Amino acid sequence: MMHRRTLLRLTVNSTLLASMATALLLSACATPPSTSLEAAPPIVFVHGNGDTAALWQTTAWRFESQGWPRARLIAIDVPYPISRDDDTKAQPGRTSAAENMAYLKAEVERVLAATGAKQVVLMGNSRGGNAIRSYIQNGGGDKTVSHAILGGTPNHGVWAIKGFREGNEFAGTGPFLTALNAPKNAAGDEVIGPVKWMTVRSDDNDKYAQPDGVWIGAKGTATQVTAAGPELKGALNVVIPRIDHRETSYSPAAFAASYRFITGKMPKTTADASGVTEESDIVLSGKITGLGVKSDDPSTGNFSNNVPVPGAQLAVYVTDAATGERVGPAAYLKTVAADGVWGPFAAQPKLRYEFAITALGYATTHIYRSPFPRGSNLVHLRAERIADTDKDAQAIIHFARPRGYFDAQRDTLNFDGQTPPPGVPATGTAGVASSKLKLASWQDRAIAAEFNGERVIGHTWSAPNQHVVWLEITQ
Repeated sequence: MMHRRTLLRLTVNSTLLASMATALLLSACATPPSTSLEAAPPIVFVHGNGDTAALWQTTAWRFESQGWPRARLIAIDVPYPISRDDDTKAQPGRTSAAENMAYLKAEVERVLAATGAKQVVLMGNSRGGNAIRSYIQNGGGDKTVSHAILGGTPNHGVWAIKGFREGNEFAGTGPFLTALNAPKNAAGDEVIGPVKWMTVRSDDNDKYAQPDGVWIGAKGTATQVTAAGPELKGALNVVIPRIDHRETSYSPAAFAASYRFITGKMPKTTADASGVTEESDIVLSGKITGLGVKSDDPSTGNFSNNVPVPGAQLAVYVTDAATGERVGPAAYLKTVAADGVWGPFAAQPKLRYEFAITALGYATTHIYRSPFPRGSNLVHLRAERIADTDKDAQAIIHFARPRGYFDAQRDTLNFDGQTPPPGVPATGTAGVASSKLKLASWQDRAIAAEFNGERVIGHTWSAPNQHVVWLEITQ
């Protein structure tokens, strides 16, 4: 469906080319350039359903690499980020659409007070876009927001089936989205001015904008939603081929489109194809979070949240680039307080690190990461439990890509010699962001994962002794 504002379709063969093409093609409809980034508007990043502020780490790095002040890049961390099954019914550990919006509203007010700015830019992925739209329409955001950028937000629903789960926030025929999508003017625009709006979507690779209900547990059922579902009439609607649901916000191509939309300028090229320049002095920090309380009730057991784990202990080790083994004693130790914040840790840009978390009620969680090119306060770490279904394993290793999904048809993937990794479909829409190995026997050895040239090396640990391993990709 072609909307009143321009719809840009970018046909490119790589992420870098997509980034360049986006910046070039947006020149006809961009916001007038700002004169200086010294007074750049604060950008508030809003994560999606079940996600964390940490997913915006690379996006913040890209803005910083263009000269945006770090203090004006703020990513919110909703304590309970998962939506309710029925938005009108309370559900432990979950938030209603109104609660999600209220959290965003309070954060915007805090940022305006702290910076003295009159307006902010809002960037949201998936459910984060729901909160942004609701805030602008219902919470006074039409006065405090200059630009709203929605990546992969299911603006017309993940499904739009009359009588099917219509109390859910993601139901296209439900009251929440119906109210947001009601025409705002004689032209039938779905967005409110004077805010400038942009949406970013995939051409056909977004798991939540599919005509079949396979990703909502209803395979073979027509969702009445198409790949164009995230578009909004009255917005600039950008289409980037083959990007997945999360890449609509966290990819270099999505960043280039967003930067151009906000500033009216093409982002400067960098030596790194991802758009990130290196810092010589790197300081890392973040928050240690956990999981919901275990329960036989599936609505309250082991759900993801962003609630701190007070008393959790963190040890950071330098690791050998080839073996994943620790090199010397811990480079940093911290027992976190009630806010869960760890850091500051002065890291080295070329070194690899293991983050080891111990906390009451959790397995010792070993997280291996690639070298950090820049500092960040969004290095959030999650303590894990061993699921009952995994208690027969001698070693458990996860391979995770938080800022996107694995696409076996597009990406170069390898997990301990397996291609594609376990649980990653060989074909079809990209919709899996992690893979898990359960080893029947334990050997003290290195274990590696690779994604499009980025290689993370970890080490195995004994699951019967309550250890679990994560290899986390930065891209």
